[in-house]
Amino acid sequence: MENNNSYWRENLRLILICLTIWFVVSYGFGLLLVEQLNVIRIGGYKLGFWFAQQGSIYTFVGLIFWYSAQMNKLDKKYDVEES
Repeated sequence: MENNNSYWRENLRLILICLTIWFVVSYGFGLLLVEQLNVIRIGGYKLGFWFAQQGSIYTFVGLIFWYSAQMNKLDKKYDVEES
């Protein structure tokens, strides 16, 4: 039972990390800090605009791959991997 609790505790930690990154990138960079980021240009576009339109999507896709890799490691660690 302790093994199951540890597994889920680590899984929830990964989810919280993903949600925190998601919040910072989408809400923080896309809305709250947009004016400060617009001073910087990337590819001819203001960075705040880029994060709101493109950067958040790239971050989300990256989070999916990162979470998948981390869960595979966690599954192996607790011997609950799929066959």
